[in-house]
Amino acid sequence: MPTAGFPLSEHLKNTPVAVRPTVKAAIQTVKQAAPKAEEITYRSSPPRSKSAMYKIARYAVDGVNVVGVGTFTEHSALFFYRGRELDDGSGLLKGSGKDSRFLTLRAPGDAQRPAVKSLVRRAFKLAKLPKT
Repeated sequence: MPTAGFPLSEHLKNTPVAVRPTVKAAIQTVKQAAPKAEEITYRSSPPRSKSAMYKIARYAVDGVNVVGVGTFTEHSALFFYRGRELDDGSGLLKGSGKDSRFLTLRAPGDAQRPAVKSLVRRAFKLAKLPKT
């Protein structure tokens, strides 16, 4: 899969050790849900602040961004570009932006939870529908 930014391996090397397993688990969850999605890494550097997200990669279908993976120093996140439109019966999605929503991952097992996997799958299904 082509990447527009830095190699994923370089981002993982720069990811704080404490959250690296969680980031890897999030990436694995996305790749399992959409193995043919385009992986596009960000051209970013680790943040200098604990409150800034280090965006690592986003996954797209037909040029449309679907899910992104980012991390902070103490937790990681999956962010959904059309999260407002996702039916989140689980209550996991947070945020109040115009379109996107996110969920927090505090441990690798969080990315493997059935509700998280379901959200990721639904996000890729939603990407095939016209935007509302």
